Amino acid sequence: MVFEKIKKMLAAQINVAEDLIKPESDIINDLGADSLDVVEMLMAVESEFNVTIPDEVAMEMKTIQDVVNFIEKEQKK
Repeated sequence: MVFEKIKKMLAAQINVAEDLIKPESDIINDLGADSLDVVEMLMAVESEFNVTIPDEVAMEMKTIQDVVNFIEKEQKK
């Protein structure tokens, strides 16, 4: 499941407990990630799921669910 993979990756990267990461969690406001954390996470997501996230799309991603939705949409192509 895409969400589970992202949750594990993000928990390790920003040192937050996995059980605090929910689909509706705001990456910056709820989980305390800074802009560098977000960039690093998105790069890891691109590598893990073999997708490219355009900058304009990345700027709109606020929650974990936003990232999951993008990946799932790309995987259906």
